[in-house]
Amino acid sequence: MARLITPSDQDDDPVPPRRFRRRNSDFQPPPDHPKIAGSLALAVLVVVAAAVGSLAGLMLVYSVDLPQVDELEHYRPSTTTELYDVHGRSFGSFALERRVVVNYNDFAPVLRQAVISTEDRDFESHGGVNLLRFAGAAWHDLFSKGRAQGASTLTMQLARNLFLSNERTASRKLQEIFLSLQIEHSFTKEQIFTLYGNQIYLGSGVYGFEAGAQYYFSKHASELTLPEAALLAGLPKGPAEFSPILNPDRAFRRRNVVIDSMLEDGKISAAQAEAARSSPLGLHLEPPPNSVAPWFVEEVRRELERRFGTEEVHAAGLKVYTTLDLDLQESANQAVLDGLAAYERHHAWRAHLLNVLAAGLNVDTFKHPDWTVPPAPGTYVHALVTGILPYQVTGRIGDQPFILTPENWSWTGFHTADQFLKPGDLIYMKITGEDGGMLHGALEEDTGVEGSLLAMDNATGDVLALVGGRDFNLSQFDRATQAERQTGSSFKPYVYTTAVEDGATPQEIIVDRPISFGTYVPHNYDGKFKGRISLLEAFADSRNIPALELASRVGIRKVIATAHRFGITTNMPAYLPIALGSAEVTLEQQVAAYAVFPNDGIRVGPRLVKRVTSADGDPLNEDTPDVREVISEKTARTMMVFFRGVTSEGTAAKLIALHHPLGGKTGTTNDFTDAWFVGFSPSITCGVWVGYDDRESLGDKQTGAAVALPLWTTFMQTAIAATPNETFPGDTPGPPHPPLQQTAALAPHR
Repeated sequence: MARLITPSDQDDDPVPPRRFRRRNSDFQPPPDHPKIAGSLALAVLVVVAAAVGSLAGLMLVYSVDLPQVDELEHYRPSTTTELYDVHGRSFGSFALERRVVVNYNDFAPVLRQAVISTEDRDFESHGGVNLLRFAGAAWHDLFSKGRAQGASTLTMQLARNLFLSNERTASRKLQEIFLSLQIEHSFTKEQIFTLYGNQIYLGSGVYGFEAGAQYYFSKHASELTLPEAALLAGLPKGPAEFSPILNPDRAFRRRNVVIDSMLEDGKISAAQAEAARSSPLGLHLEPPPNSVAPWFVEEVRRELERRFGTEEVHAAGLKVYTTLDLDLQESANQAVLDGLAAYERHHAWRAHLLNVLAAGLNVDTFKHPDWTVPPAPGTYVHALVTGILPYQVTGRIGDQPFILTPENWSWTGFHTADQFLKPGDLIYMKITGEDGGMLHGALEEDTGVEGSLLAMDNATGDVLALVGGRDFNLSQFDRATQAERQTGSSFKPYVYTTAVEDGATPQEIIVDRPISFGTYVPHNYDGKFKGRISLLEAFADSRNIPALELASRVGIRKVIATAHRFGITTNMPAYLPIALGSAEVTLEQQVAAYAVFPNDGIRVGPRLVKRVTSADGDPLNEDTPDVREVISEKTARTMMVFFRGVTSEGTAAKLIALHHPLGGKTGTTNDFTDAWFVGFSPSITCGVWVGYDDRESLGDKQTGAAVALPLWTTFMQTAIAATPNETFPGDTPGPPHPPLQQTAALAPHR
């Protein structure tokens, strides 16, 4: 039978329940460590699982849109399309990003050391992410109100530059880390540095250390000195902030920080560091791309974009092998500038000056467009006058000072500078030298007169040199290929060709006399009439009346048809003054047409590009010139007699002094608004035009022979130097033809 337990019974119970037992300091509970350890382990596992799950989730979320790193194996950055002349020399380029891709060994060791010391000194040992550096930067960013601290390794910078944006968000940073780990897993350190070195932005539109070395120091990345390498290595942190062009003082300090980092890493000695820190920036800026043949480059760009599209031309790193001869181009540039300067001096000082102060501009901050090219001896440039003394003019060209003394302006007729100049004037000068940073030059004048020159190979149609104006920085309009101007007497060859095809000969007699064609009463340039003369003399002396007589006889429509056969595309109305050159034609068309004559009647269309290859050298295109027969060989050789009469005893008789087989024709328009000379040697045809864009008169008696021929002569002296013994087709030893007086006496009357 159950027994009731009473409160008194509890006191007598020898083993009371544990929860009611009094604590005794001598009591020790039984050990239960395994239970605690198990609980802790379980908790850790839960935390780890949660962390791993979270990271896996984050990786899944932020890696969904990540690019595949294996794409880097086929990665080709936007690279510069290079233009080469006929001798394989680079002279121009196109680029969305100015970059030259090179290999690892093309980076100088001192450059690699400088980059690693300043950007990622543990580059060789980490796996893409420097955890200690990253944690330190994160702590700094959380608890510092200052500027965010960077922790990106070279690999992380590469991942960001190639695939990601520059936004500062946690998600973007995680993507950057994931990509960096993948890149490190897939590529060697050399490959990673090479990708970085070709990709990084260095300011001024320049990407990669090779392009940077070329731009800032005019040398290759493999040739950099310690101070130069340190300067480039310091630019990725702030290409604009530390630009040696925009902020030279900051660039200097930043360069020396890089040098100190290299010293701390033991990459250089204390003596090397001290010498490098004390050296100047030493910039030797590369001339702006395309400055030697800017109009030619523009023509090539337009042609390539029509063929391949804009993106391919500017980003695919094409290699374009052109027809340009760099030596002849430089000669053409100088011939045009010197020739126009001579023309200006011939007319004395005309005071066509702009004044910066009068325009309300600041003389200290003013920049002229043609200051993009550093002034060098022989170049022409606009300069700003800042100081005037009676016998001294001072000023600047960009940041370089200049000085002029009385002998530099004596041709103007003024004895003292204050008679015709004042502070703020923009003058035009030819640089003659430099002394201790001070430029010296001769005062010239720029009234706005322009000139153009185009030279091409007769046999191939290759355009060897092209000048479209006086200064590309001021006007990109191409006066060689885009400007249509009246040709004057340089149109007469089409009249005479038509007449020769109709049976005329150089010895045929024609009467140079007053004549009228209805209400049209023409006259000769000199206002005189020579009576009975041969067609050869009429052509050589550029008589107008005989040309009109011939055009009237064969029909002006036939003359126009002949011009069209030669490649002249101008739409010409069928009226007689066309025979004297009232039609407007481009210089390019005139040169291509004239090349038919020394080429025995074969027209070879002008071309600028020979072939194009991809960046890897695979051929993309090879241009073949347009070739067709325009006139018969007999007609061409007959016309050569006329042309050579011009250069031996006609309006271009001064060319005899060159002692070379030459032919050509002068051209002058009404009121002397256009001056032409188009002529040829057996191998090269060259044309020159001089005039004002607004068709202002060049001045009284400023004919093709007086204005254009000197430019042509200067250029052709260089062009014919390589071919001293060449002859025209059908030439025989001795004079090309009898003197004009003999041909006139022997010629039968027709």
